[in-house]
Amino acid sequence: MRFVLLGAVLAFAVAAPLDAQLDPQRYRGAEGRLRVALAKQPFSPNGTSRGPTTMAEGGIRQILAGRGAMVRVHEAALTPEEDTEYGGWKRLGMALGHFADMVEQNERDGWFTVGLLATCPSMPGLVAGLQRSGPTPEALRIGMLWLDAHPDFNTPETTRSGSLGGMPVAVATGRALHNLRRDAKLDPPLADRYVVMGGVRLTDPLEQHLVDTSMIEQLSVDDLRSRSPAVWAQLDRLSAITDRIYVHIDMDVLDPREVEGHGNKVPGGPSSAELAALFEEIFRRYPKASAIGFATIPARDEGGLSLAAVNRMIEGAIRGLEARSQ
Repeated sequence: MRFVLLGAVLAFAVAAPLDAQLDPQRYRGAEGRLRVALAKQPFSPNGTSRGPTTMAEGGIRQILAGRGAMVRVHEAALTPEEDTEYGGWKRLGMALGHFADMVEQNERDGWFTVGLLATCPSMPGLVAGLQRSGPTPEALRIGMLWLDAHPDFNTPETTRSGSLGGMPVAVATGRALHNLRRDAKLDPPLADRYVVMGGVRLTDPLEQHLVDTSMIEQLSVDDLRSRSPAVWAQLDRLSAITDRIYVHIDMDVLDPREVEGHGNKVPGGPSSAELAALFEEIFRRYPKASAIGFATIPARDEGGLSLAAVNRMIEGAIRGLEARSQ
């Protein structure tokens, strides 16, 4: 028994996060102002999207400035040589590699990254940037709270639509398209136990089998709405086994009334106000919560409801950061 316990202790020591203690003030400048980077990633599998610019120019800079934050905006781009290479998927992978460099630099410079993403396949680049931002060349362990009406866990073998938009979590966890993941500089892939999905309510049949046989944990829409004990149990777990935590939002996770123009909206989602309250508490309670990203704002947004929802959720996360660092 003594040998078994010793082995368990050693295994725990090996798996311990690199940064057990993170400075809660790390996103504040010398003058005490919060530093927020709006990081635009406009490339999608099918070209480029104006969505990230729409989010960046939709009032969030004024909201953040009104809260006393410093704001910088930057955008991923291909080199002239890369711009002539291959098709959409390869170009996306190369763009994500540059996006990873931006996110890594934000973290090293002490700027909190708000990812403004064309579509969910941008996620591996953002996670890769956090993964590479540690104090040593060793990759950091990144936990991810994935909020989406869909698990996006298909592979080319299971997909019914053939859309890369339904595959990013499978790609990030090393199940498919390894060259795309490596182009995005995400290496090693995320371990299943570092991923928690919330709000998922529409899954393809073969995709469901992949989810069921994975080690990915799930939170229900009701958990998100009520900020139930299950939410904090999962965030506590991620905080204990990872070095940084990323919160990802596909806008289709929301109540369809806030995303009427979204092509993949699904009934029964939480409101942006409910998620804003959740994000405020997450970013207040967990120093390892290090970035948030928003994907797939609808191109058609009557009344500006979707844009207002993005701004509301970003401001919730920023309120949490402000409370954390006071």
